[in-house]
Amino acid sequence: MNITIFTIEKTKDEMFESIVKNYLKMLKRFAKVEDRTVFNKRIAVSQTKGEAEARKSYTKAYEPFLSGYSVALDVKGEEIDSFEFSKIFNKNANVNFFIGGAFGFEKEFLTQTQRIISLSRLTYAHKVAKVVLFEQIYRGLCIDANHPYHK
Repeated sequence: MNITIFTIEKTKDEMFESIVKNYLKMLKRFAKVEDRTVFNKRIAVSQTKGEAEARKSYTKAYEPFLSGYSVALDVKGEEIDSFEFSKIFNKNANVNFFIGGAFGFEKEFLTQTQRIISLSRLTYAHKVAKVVLFEQIYRGLCIDANHPYHK
């Protein structure tokens, strides 16, 4: 199984990155997991022009990676529990998770994904959302493997 988490982040924070690295190490026994940051000059410039331009630039940056089973994380997405979340991995060998940029996703991008889920109705900083997502991926794969972590 291959799992890739895509984020739009300008800078990395060592505290959060060490948590992500720890999850990457724990996840090795279940799947090949990759943490991919997508940020370019086009995104940087578009974010100064407004929401619509920024969302469009996120779509352009993410579209080449829309393969396999694609899941967008969006505050307006479906709220599911950890057991439902774990089912994503039952049926799909290649799963891509997309965390939106500062202005969220363009509707056009969301229609190209197979699922839109919400980690919470609360809005998280991207770094926090990424850590929560990594924890849920680990929990979901533990549920699939009957590992006691999830209990």
